[in-house]
Amino acid sequence: MAAVMLQGTGSDVGKSVLVAGLCRALANRGLTVRPFKAQNMSNNAAVAADGGEIGRAQALQAMAARVAPGVDMNPVLLKPQSDRTAQLVVAGRVRGTLAAGDYRRRKPELLAEVLAAYRRLSHAADIVVVEGAGSPAEINLRAGDIANMGFARAAGVPVVLIGDIDRGGVIASLVGTHAVLDPDDAAMIRGFLVNKFRGDLSLFDDGLAAITARTGWPNLGVVPWLADAARLPAEDAVALGRDGGTGAGPLIAVPMLSRIANFDDMDALAHEPGVRLMMIPPGQPLPGDAALVILPGTKATIPDLAFFRAQGWDVDLAAHVRRGGRVLGICGGYQMLGRTIADPLGLEGAAETVAGLGLLPVDTVLAAAKQTRAVTGRLAASGARITGYEIHAGVTIVADGAAPWLHLDDGRVDGTSLDDGRIAGCYLHGLFDRAEARAALVAELGAASDGLDRVTVIDAALDAIAATLDRVIDIDAVIALAGEAA
Repeated sequence: MAAVMLQGTGSDVGKSVLVAGLCRALANRGLTVRPFKAQNMSNNAAVAADGGEIGRAQALQAMAARVAPGVDMNPVLLKPQSDRTAQLVVAGRVRGTLAAGDYRRRKPELLAEVLAAYRRLSHAADIVVVEGAGSPAEINLRAGDIANMGFARAAGVPVVLIGDIDRGGVIASLVGTHAVLDPDDAAMIRGFLVNKFRGDLSLFDDGLAAITARTGWPNLGVVPWLADAARLPAEDAVALGRDGGTGAGPLIAVPMLSRIANFDDMDALAHEPGVRLMMIPPGQPLPGDAALVILPGTKATIPDLAFFRAQGWDVDLAAHVRRGGRVLGICGGYQMLGRTIADPLGLEGAAETVAGLGLLPVDTVLAAAKQTRAVTGRLAASGARITGYEIHAGVTIVADGAAPWLHLDDGRVDGTSLDDGRIAGCYLHGLFDRAEARAALVAELGAASDGLDRVTVIDAALDAIAATLDRVIDIDAVIALAGEAA
């Protein structure tokens, strides 16, 4: 087995992007590569080739490695539903909803499944690139850990620790991590990387020497700020609200729900020069000049519908519709646009039925069984080709005579459309990724598309990131480290 694990001094230090870039750099060398993350926590999910559910970051990393995504790449996925509960997905399938304390008690029994998934990947690859979660310095969570040092030691995988210089204090974060770790855990770390560097590298020579002197870890490279990373889908909601879209033209507004899910649906629009995408944070009104309002997916439809109303967005949306504005709901957002949402099993809290926003003639009943599948088809109005995926729990009943919004290649229809598509909704994620479909949709706003498939943009970004990593990281040293895995 050959494997190397990238852990970070904290969340959002760039682990996911560096794993993806390293996967592409190693694949470019002719190696068979597999990404792996034992435990992920994210409401951005993807459908694997085998039909199960994994973190969106691992699907991106699989693309970087030029292989199909599989559930073994992310055997444990936690999808937060509230501040204290999360849906537990194991081997691509839902195992229930747990409180934080319950999950901590379950972690030791999940380690065996995590190790089995890792070993299956190892047998199919020349090298496995493993991503940690959060930080190993969170020593209060060390007991029963399966995401960082608990996995590294159980699997015998050497670790490279990543520090983020952009946020400041990178020397303290790396040296401090060494200081708080158990000596046996610290011994698993065989080198460090400094990420997101800007400026004159020679000014940091003394800093690199100080880190090595205090930790004994060699410096394996300093990675510059990777501008191309902005073209990749973000792993979690930490990135939301930092940057708006880069285009000009008709405004598309997206309210930031409290449990927003699969918000990378908007990435293609954010990079579309013909439109302006604006993510609207809580406490701000939906802009009156929006041409289109998109209600995104959510992990908790009924609570987020209440959250939507608490911001006054329901009033803003009604005014937008009266002005002739367009509305699109995706997945949970589609459910919100309907007449009612029923939760007879109490999956999202109390067993109840609530009134929806009443803009589409549909009624939804939430259910424990989840639909996860890849989808292809056409937009009903224009016939433009679509490619995407479904991840949702529940059944939506459409009133007789309502027009479908999508015609799927498997013979099904999806979604509902009123007023020639001015108000519409569907369950399909990834709707805007294909250039043909996005061009048809932005044309309805009076805009023109750049004509680029999202996968083409992402693939080019991965190549650019890999080229940079090849230049600034000692890849040969990383490969040698991976060869020391147990």
